[in-house]
Amino acid sequence: MMLDLLGGFGEKGRTSLAVSSGSDRILLDVGIKVGASGTEYYPALNGSLAGIDALFVSHAHEDHVGALSWLLSRGYDGPIFMTAESRDEAPATLAAYADPEDLRKFPFPSDRIELFEPGDTLKSGSLAIRTGRSGHVVGGVWFAVDDGKSSVAYSADVVPDSNVFVMDRIPCCDLLVLDASYGADPISGSARAQQISQWVARHSNGCLLPTPLSGRSLELIAALPGPFAIHAGMRSSLEAQVGATGALLPGVSELLRRRLLDAADWADADPLPPMPLLADDGMGEAGPSSRLLPRAGQTGFPVLLTGHLPLGSPGDLLHKAGRADWVRMPTHPTLSGNVDIWEKAGRPAALGHSCASDLLGDLQNHIPSLSTQCRTGQRITVPEVRKT
Repeated sequence: MMLDLLGGFGEKGRTSLAVSSGSDRILLDVGIKVGASGTEYYPALNGSLAGIDALFVSHAHEDHVGALSWLLSRGYDGPIFMTAESRDEAPATLAAYADPEDLRKFPFPSDRIELFEPGDTLKSGSLAIRTGRSGHVVGGVWFAVDDGKSSVAYSADVVPDSNVFVMDRIPCCDLLVLDASYGADPISGSARAQQISQWVARHSNGCLLPTPLSGRSLELIAALPGPFAIHAGMRSSLEAQVGATGALLPGVSELLRRRLLDAADWADADPLPPMPLLADDGMGEAGPSSRLLPRAGQTGFPVLLTGHLPLGSPGDLLHKAGRADWVRMPTHPTLSGNVDIWEKAGRPAALGHSCASDLLGDLQNHIPSLSTQCRTGQRITVPEVRKT
């Protein structure tokens, strides 16, 4: 089995991985890299799409699906597999992050989407592709690819210790591609949620919490200590996520449903509210938060950023200017989570995606079989990785 590392290795963003065995070849995710430009914005395909039999999308965040229109513009005409939730969310992601001309010519191809449920095993030629709930977003999955001789498990984005979502166990494999977004960060999601709750309690008379529309938004709602508002455009999506009980931990759906019913709706023309306000997206690059972050910065309205801040993004600039605070809400594995995933997968050879090389070195101290040398653009084989 051969792997082409097309994005997200030695870097954060444009996550994409091709898996080949014999004449069979599939693509796992096709993301963009926020903050980059030109060719570095897209996966490093660097050639013809001939031979790619199918695309499998783990979830609809921009760093996993944002290059879909670009891929179609380059001639990809094969099937596209994703869950119903990813299908429903992807058009908005492309509207925010795809090249406008690519999107005009190659809009989201609803008629070509082949749906599956988390837990299904899919087929593409001789490849069997197992799926499982990721714990990251409703409808998000990991993939485990087996050609009958060897197997590769690609975590995509996972959260093994989420306070909201369920993650299924990743199976034993020969090579594990871990979500290494946080390196060896030892602080648990529960501890971070408490820090966020305490910050919000200190700013309960009004503050802005930029958040992705899916995933972290539910984590934040669960952590908020009192009344809050949401941008009105988020409500229908949040209601659908809360209603997906199979993706949520027992009892969480009802808790979030009650909290969402009590949440106030806020619109762009309204004054900033005297309570915490959730607005998408989390970086200020798109959506309501792209308008709200400058407004909050100019008026001194408190801002708490809780996720990845690409260099030069509006959130990054506001934080560096001292006009926004930052506390990570873990929506990727912390140290104990990744070690547990690796041990339950049989302690296989491992790669880390969505992580800078220095953080990979820290993680390797705890996962000895983790390679720190793999980078976007490289081609490797599973036996070679297993020996390193």
